Order: sequence, then structure tokens, then C-alpha cells
Amino acid sequence: QVRLVESGGGLVQPGGSLRLSCAASGITFNWYSMGWYRQAPGNQREFVAGISMADYTNYADFAKGRFTVSRDNAKNTVTLEMNSLRPEDTAVYYCHANLTVLETRVAYWGQGTQVTVSA
Repeated sequence: QVRLVESGGGLVQPGGSLRLSCAASGITFNWYSMGWYRQAPGNQREFVAGISMADYTNYADFAKGRFTVSRDNAKNTVTLEMNSLRPEDTAVYYCHANLTVLETRVAYWGQGTQVTVSA
């Protein structure tokens, strides 16, 4: 059974930091590209950051310079360090695992963790 379990969300003041973690099980973790998405109330789910099997990273424009994604293949975890948080960063953050081989795509989602940025 595949599981992606996020942790580390919570309430933080504007300008603060949070560290989200996602622990994966049931997959060959190092085969997968991993990513973080978020969804605020009334909005569509949007891409935040991703890291490939080869540790290439990419970020949404709003995340560049503030967020850092990393992975630990030995621990089957992916982490999102978030700094200089803003109220507009408030959302449920989801971990995503993606494997694409030729034309076959396999993807999994975590259950999400709430991040609230408020004074």
C-alpha cells in the first residue's frame, strides 16, 4: 500500500518559517520525482516545488528564494523548507509522487497538511 504522509504544518506568524516533511512508503522512492502542491480555499491546487530523481529542483515563481525542496532517498522523505512566510501562503500543502515511464504515469498524493500564516 502506497502512503505519503505529510507533517510539519501549523500556525506561523508572517515572516516566520515552517518545515514540511513527507514520508513515503510502498514505493521505490528513488525512482519517483517528488513535489509539493498547495490548495487554498476557493482556489485550484497549484504547484509549489519539485525535485527529480537526479535532485534537479524547480519552483513556482512565488516560492523562488523563499522555499527549498530537498529529498533523502535513504529515509524516503522529501522536505519543504519555507521561509519568509506570507498570509497568502496559507493553504493545505500536499506531497506528490510521480513516476513516468514511456507513456505510463503513476502518481500518488498525500492527505495534506494545513499551513496557516497569520498574526
